[in-house]
Amino acid sequence: MPPRRYRAVLLLLAALLLGWWAYLPGLGGGFLFDDYINLTALGTYGRVDDAPTFWRYITSGSADTTGRPVALLSFLLDAQSWPADPYPFKRTNVLLHLGNAVLLAVFLTQLGRRLRGTDAAGRAAADTAAVLAAALWLLHPLMVSTTLYVVQREAMLPATFMLIGLIGFVHARSRLARGAAYALTEATAWIGAMTLLATLSKGNGALLPLLAWLVEIILLARAEPLVPVQAVRWRRWQWVVLGLPTLVVLLWLGANAYAGLTGGFPYRSWTLGERLLTQNRVLLDYLQQLWLPQPYSVGLFNDSLRISHGWLDPASTALSAAALLALLVGAWLLQRRQPTWALAILFFFAGHLIESTVVPLEMYFEHRNYVPALLMFWPLALWLCTPGAALPFVRRALALGLPLGLALLTRLGAGLWGNVEDQGLLWALRNPDSPRAQANAAQLELARGDAPAAARRLQLALARQPDDLQLILNLIGVKCRLGGVAAVDLDLAERALRDTRDVGRMGFEWFESGLAFAATASCPGLDLAAMEKLLAAAEANPRSMAIAGRRQDLHYLRARIALIRRDGDRALAEFDAALDASPSPHVAMAQAAELGQNGFPAQGLRHLDRMDALMHLPNWIWSGYSMVTVHKWLLVEQGYWRNELAHLRGVLQSDLDAAPVPAPDAAR
Repeated sequence: MPPRRYRAVLLLLAALLLGWWAYLPGLGGGFLFDDYINLTALGTYGRVDDAPTFWRYITSGSADTTGRPVALLSFLLDAQSWPADPYPFKRTNVLLHLGNAVLLAVFLTQLGRRLRGTDAAGRAAADTAAVLAAALWLLHPLMVSTTLYVVQREAMLPATFMLIGLIGFVHARSRLARGAAYALTEATAWIGAMTLLATLSKGNGALLPLLAWLVEIILLARAEPLVPVQAVRWRRWQWVVLGLPTLVVLLWLGANAYAGLTGGFPYRSWTLGERLLTQNRVLLDYLQQLWLPQPYSVGLFNDSLRISHGWLDPASTALSAAALLALLVGAWLLQRRQPTWALAILFFFAGHLIESTVVPLEMYFEHRNYVPALLMFWPLALWLCTPGAALPFVRRALALGLPLGLALLTRLGAGLWGNVEDQGLLWALRNPDSPRAQANAAQLELARGDAPAAARRLQLALARQPDDLQLILNLIGVKCRLGGVAAVDLDLAERALRDTRDVGRMGFEWFESGLAFAATASCPGLDLAAMEKLLAAAEANPRSMAIAGRRQDLHYLRARIALIRRDGDRALAEFDAALDASPSPHVAMAQAAELGQNGFPAQGLRHLDRMDALMHLPNWIWSGYSMVTVHKWLLVEQGYWRNELAHLRGVLQSDLDAAPVPAPDAAR
């Protein structure tokens, strides 16, 4: 192998070492937010160490229709139970990120060689450019919040399978150009298998056929033309294998749009139109962050993003839309003269088709750029590595300086992810108008014993946003630690609960801690009567009562109050109402156990009777065509519910039998 052939490999190894160095400070960080929601499934059914438990775990996902079982499977590499050590999870994420960079370099090498034809110098430069582009993507600080946020492995794995699929697609197409037999079958296998695996990791993996189609139309069709007979077969193949899955995605997006237009988004405080308008500004901000990188981003708290209510509200909405339209039109018109730029731009927008259009997800998250940005820096790298081009010193300096500079920025960002407290406080500093960021920082200050600082922070935030629910609820919690709650605080909380459009969990976690204060009378001003008034305000919010999960939460909290007051029958009635709102054996067992633990085993048994009745209803396990339905069916088929319910029933019956018999009335 001539020495020049070694250059790209050595450069790639150097980039991988640089990437590991850059991410190393972040490996010591802890779990955050959605990690706790998703990873606790590792312990829901006990240690995952046998086949029945494995299948219960792997089908337990509910993040989207598929349940993301491939992503769940990958977490077993790091732990088989919960709680767990975060270090192995973060290490695996970093290694996966490095592996994705290798796959990206291979894919871009394929494209670059076809673009440069038979010119040896051009192909060598294209190989170097592929490594440089992969390094710029690998080392970009915008990827830190994906790589070091454990649960976002769900965003990383689709990139892995999509890149493998694209590599196989390009290889099979080249075999077709050489007249190889079964090339179309091979291409079908690559696209089909990798689309399936990518989609089972996260829903945006379904975009692989569309992305492959863009690569074909913009670059391969001209760089590697086929003879007429092959071209006809290839076009037919594209319409079936690439076109039909893309059509399914578009129809699914259309169904989401129709649902948003007709029924709105009960969980969200904005409409479909406002979402589409706002995404113009969001996408432009993503592009700005990609091309003007910075070490510390806004992080995971993006609730301060101003919603666009019209083209001129704010005015940047129309400007952003015009800029995006110019990019799209320009990319399409320049695809013959500048195919790499056209492909990078259109690939970016196509990669955002699911998460940044009509699906009612949160407005803004950095991890959504992980796949769309894959080709973003390839055109720049090709220019920097073009032999004989003008400004050779400048190009060499940039080719060396850009990866090093990005690595330094990424290391700074990774260092922040290695310290949860510093991270939360910096995010609050960078997001002064984010209630989530301020509430999180206040919790960190409270945890280190500085309740006055937490109170000051929340009061300042409330001065800017006096109607925000989580700010006022957190402030009440902090004031309980400081000596008591004023009536004005409770009035603000009532108004926020009654009027908020962003119902979320309606402060469910806070209510649980608030009930602990009320039950022990340890917070002057916050007694059971005050808690009931707050619950009544939440029940008066029509948006919360339109959602089954929120109704269940509110009935559950009413039952908790009844238990504190030692009213077992009232608690049973509220627990029954909670179960009826969203029937689940998990919920029924937890609530029946709570009745038993509080001295009401008879009511606990009656609550299990109600669950038994619900389980005998036809189609009680049906939750649509989703992994949730599969999971329920599996638990029934394994006899899991039968055994668990029988065990709990036995415990409650034993408690009931052991209860003292009331003494006879002396007067009788």
